[in-house]
Amino acid sequence: MNSELEKYILEHIDAEPTLLKRLNREAHRDLLWPRMVSGHLQGRILYMLCQMIQPKRVLELGTFAGYSALCMAEALPEDGEIHTIEVNDEIEEFAQGFFDLSEHGHKVKLHIGDALEIIPTLDDVFDLVFIDANKRHYEDYYNSVFEKIRSGGYLIADNILWDGKVVEKVEAKDKQTQGILAYNDLVQNDARVEVVIFPIRDGMSVARKK
Repeated sequence: MNSELEKYILEHIDAEPTLLKRLNREAHRDLLWPRMVSGHLQGRILYMLCQMIQPKRVLELGTFAGYSALCMAEALPEDGEIHTIEVNDEIEEFAQGFFDLSEHGHKVKLHIGDALEIIPTLDDVFDLVFIDANKRHYEDYYNSVFEKIRSGGYLIADNILWDGKVVEKVEAKDKQTQGILAYNDLVQNDARVEVVIFPIRDGMSVARKK
């Protein structure tokens, strides 16, 4: 999407909440890889999807700065809860700081560690799972969370088009693109779900568990 079209879209959707605008600004100032922040457009899409799905229990794999978690928490009911898992303990203070500042932060439970180790310890059934973590392990994440998603629940995976690399020749050492390709094939061929890909930002796969 060119910059003028993106500017037009952002001018014609709901405004970015003030706290999230601050989070985005400080992430670009203080954190490595600030592009990983979901940002205004994707954040409002996640919020709207949660308004449509109306989940009470959400699981997020890959917290980073906490932007997407707060967007989803904003749409949850007061007794809703989102468990978000981040492997990088160096970012814990940043993300938790913004959860503490947010009026919706009490709905967010931050876990620090390896998602594949933490997921089995979560004794819950989720209405929605959002995957935005290590692309090499998307297949493993899918298999790990599937039985914890209720029938009729949703699984959203981010970066599913991976800068267009999914339609290019993949180098043997490019494990991230290989992981994305394997995930897309896995979900598309899984008769237990129905799936669509939204070509938004870097691509979002939305699967519904039958």
